[in-house]
Amino acid sequence: MRMRFLGSTSEAGACPTLYETDRGTIVVQGLQVTDAEALADLRDVLDGETAVEVPRELITEIARRVLPDAASKHAPAANAFPSSGGTPTATG
Repeated sequence: MRMRFLGSTSEAGACPTLYETDRGTIVVQGLQVTDAEALADLRDVLDGETAVEVPRELITEIARRVLPDAASKHAPAANAFPSSGGTPTATG
């Protein structure tokens, strides 16, 4: 799997950061959630999965830059990677 940097709200490229993969998915880099009460709110967590925390501003900023605006007359943003159409796996 290959990834392309989408953006970050932190200094010097530290987390939190979002990446686009060549499989048509998004990878989130951030601080792992370790609070037991918060983790108890998660549902259906599979082996190998974890939760990371990112600021809402990062998601909205990247969405503005990456996702096509349906109301806009501009052409949709091109993806760096074509969508594989397959189901991603954790093994990469």
